[in-house]
Amino acid sequence: MSSIWVDLMGVEYKQTFYNAGGIRTRVLEAGDGPPLIFLHGTGGHAEAYVRNIAAHAEHFHVYAIDMIGHGYTDRPDCDYNMDDFVDHLIKFLDTIGAEKAYLSGESLGAMVASWTAIKHPQRVIKLVQNTGILMPPNATGRAELADALERSKKAAGKLTKEAVRARLSWLMAEPEKTITNELVDVRYEVYAQPGMAPVMGKIAMSVLGGVIDDDWCDRWVNPELMRDIQCPTLVLWTRHNPGQPVELAEQGMKMIPDARMVVLEHSAHWPQWEEPEAFNKAHLGFLLD
Repeated sequence: MSSIWVDLMGVEYKQTFYNAGGIRTRVLEAGDGPPLIFLHGTGGHAEAYVRNIAAHAEHFHVYAIDMIGHGYTDRPDCDYNMDDFVDHLIKFLDTIGAEKAYLSGESLGAMVASWTAIKHPQRVIKLVQNTGILMPPNATGRAELADALERSKKAAGKLTKEAVRARLSWLMAEPEKTITNELVDVRYEVYAQPGMAPVMGKIAMSVLGGVIDDDWCDRWVNPELMRDIQCPTLVLWTRHNPGQPVELAEQGMKMIPDARMVVLEHSAHWPQWEEPEAFNKAHLGFLLD
């Protein structure tokens, strides 16, 4: 398994901090061309996409961002609901001077990208929903998401590398093969920042606690609202995705006017990390079509 440094060797990339409407926002960026924004999941950070930056930077100006409250981006006192994430993303697009962008989000990032397309359709060229939440979860999905919530609370509450590894394991189909010590170290250092633990706990309760709550789902995971996504959309799913099986994603996809679906067979919630070659091929095939 390669390291983050090996994945980025030969790539002209940089770590940048932008002022997005007063929010200091950390970004890994590379390439030239139209803007492509990669959005990580709950408790994540820009390194989720290090295995995808090189391939996409050949065609796009890639921005893998730490969303508000995450990574090394500012952590303001807010609710960390979908409106907060979407507002931050729009301010980031304004900051980089992007009238329109390609959006690709994983898990929470997929929801943020989708709601950006719903609320600001003029700003989104194409959308990729990568292992997100398209439909209210079924009983099995709720149990799996509740497990993720408990792992997140443990990682945020009593920080140890073992707790971080356990949280990362939820994302992977074969964690023993795909979770490197380096990845654990990176996330541990992110979480070990002063003041980070309570924010991570708050975000976990807001998002992971939300998707197992009926009222929250009625507001933010209402499949009828998917009809308002007007841009071409790729639903990029996996055979082993926890929380939202392929069958539910297929139902949700039917609500989106212009959508196609690709299912990767050998990954769980982080296909961009576990199956980077297959992910990059499917992802670029859609974006460049």
